[in-house]
Amino acid sequence: MTAHAGGTGAGTGRDDDPEVADGEVPPRKPPAPGDESGTGSTGRRKKWARWTRRTALALVLLLVLPTLAAEIALRVNYAGDPADGTRTRNQDAIWLGHAWVDGRKSDADVAALVRRLKGTGIRDLYVHSGPLEHDGTLPEADYPRAGRLIEAVHRALPGVRVQAWLGDKLATESPDGLRLERAATRTAIVASARQILDAGFDGAHVDLEPLHSGDDDYLDLLDRLHDVTESRNAQLSVAAHQIDPLPAFHSFWGTVTNHPKWWSQAYFGQVARRVDQIAVMSYDTMQPLESLYGGYVAQQTSLALEATPDSTDLLMGLPFFHENRFGHRGSAETVPAAVRGVRLGLSRTDADRANFGVALYVDFAATEADWTAYREGWVH
Repeated sequence: MTAHAGGTGAGTGRDDDPEVADGEVPPRKPPAPGDESGTGSTGRRKKWARWTRRTALALVLLLVLPTLAAEIALRVNYAGDPADGTRTRNQDAIWLGHAWVDGRKSDADVAALVRRLKGTGIRDLYVHSGPLEHDGTLPEADYPRAGRLIEAVHRALPGVRVQAWLGDKLATESPDGLRLERAATRTAIVASARQILDAGFDGAHVDLEPLHSGDDDYLDLLDRLHDVTESRNAQLSVAAHQIDPLPAFHSFWGTVTNHPKWWSQAYFGQVARRVDQIAVMSYDTMQPLESLYGGYVAQQTSLALEATPDSTDLLMGLPFFHENRFGHRGSAETVPAAVRGVRLGLSRTDADRANFGVALYVDFAATEADWTAYREGWVH
């Protein structure tokens, strides 16, 4: 090989490799240990690490970006002004604790409750009178002072109805609980409804949780309950899960957590058509900020209005309680934000809907600030 001192030869050989002749391609040298461009185990590990990091970043973006977009949409949904006239239609309700029917509340307490309710839009009281036993039965000993409450309310607040709030935990996500798939259990619940109507209640308010979207046994139960309440000129109302904020979101969430939480809008409509009243539990929403919670309530109000027939009373829940736990942030889920969200959703979807109201959850956790926000934001 002819080499040029200090330079590169005219051929492809390197001038520092005397064994390579001009015009020949030098043999590939094995990579040095740790050389990233090689095919050794170290190089493979580093390539795998790079791939893992990039895949993880892609997955994070796939999860974060849609969530961020959804939260931005909720914030936008909270903007604007509610339409004039989007106030109480005097179709509101309140959930009351068990103390009102088991003897713990005195006559003075009942009188104070009557004073509290006067001048509001509240027409229905959902008074906790259970819970149901897991077999669907209801011990009469659970509501020994119900008659006193019903009589006092009817006397002091003509037109206000007292409904028995009947609930239980369902065995949908754990082995313990009430099983709606059993025909005997559904029959027992129907008998319990007859029992509370015989006791003087103006209706039955059913709250069974967690109830998964698409449960046909629940629809069958509602059909049978409505036959009973209609024949007695009484009310049938239910506490309803929230509606999918995104299409089929309950399926995705159920796969990830085994707790679907939401109902499809179609299933919500199936339930709403079988009852006289449907009250959306529009709290425990996992929203971190007041504006996002208000936007979420506005969205839920619109979705529920679209699915509920005009003949059924639709009520949106207001959070009259204050907790900080997974799914609920007290500083975000406030009564003012909920009321504003309800009014915005009503304004945009069906501002003139007559059979519409809010439901206050729950009396024993409410503060004066909650009552003031309800009165100022919704009643007046």
